[in-house]
Amino acid sequence: MEITHIGGPTAVLSLGGLTFLTDPAFDAPQDYQLGNRVMTKLTGPAIPAAELGPIDVVLVSHDEHKDNLDDAGRALLPSMPTVLSTPGAATRIAGVRGLESWESIDLPRPDGGVITVTAVPALHGPEGAEKILGVVTGFVLQGDGIPTAYVSGDNASIGLVKEIADRFAPIDVAVLFAGAARTGLLDGASLTLTSTEAVEAAQLLTPATIIPVHTEGWAHFTEGPDQFVAAFQDAGLADRVKVLEPGVATTVG
Repeated sequence: MEITHIGGPTAVLSLGGLTFLTDPAFDAPQDYQLGNRVMTKLTGPAIPAAELGPIDVVLVSHDEHKDNLDDAGRALLPSMPTVLSTPGAATRIAGVRGLESWESIDLPRPDGGVITVTAVPALHGPEGAEKILGVVTGFVLQGDGIPTAYVSGDNASIGLVKEIADRFAPIDVAVLFAGAARTGLLDGASLTLTSTEAVEAAQLLTPATIIPVHTEGWAHFTEGPDQFVAAFQDAGLADRVKVLEPGVATTVG
């Protein structure tokens, strides 16, 4: 399995002969006005959308927030062969296949096998967050002879990580959206995993290699890659983490 981190939650995963793109966000740095709030993007993508190369499947954890699907990312979707997301996203974006939690789809591999993609639950903040921030999904990718990969999406619930770990163990690679995102909503609660919570998730996901994403590039991320790594070092789990250099393809699993 090869992963290239593009920035924020956006990464390219090559697995079983298929190429997956997570949460496409390719806009240049800018401010986004959202009602009476502003979201600020600090850095652009390590690889421009025009230089991506062929993509077979796009995995969109949710479509309502610019840091997970921005204008340039949304413009890519009509040209993508398969786009998987939430049922709500399927009602808002033409061509999107919406998956309910625990629903699976088999995607044909070039070698004649399949990769099974299962939508898994995620919670974008504390209990009840979906009423304000919308429904989010994660994904598990499985197939014969390839690593099992978990892409968390914007999930802040350790309880849901446990459910996913119990169903799919052993998971070989976990791409965790972290960064302790805070926007002032929900009494300032973290809307994604904190670094300490990511350690808890990693312990549940043993022996998975942990790939942190969604920890940089936006002003509302309150914990960056350094804090993430420090938390794992303090827990004696530094050997489980692989921080990717943006734009550089890395083999994992």
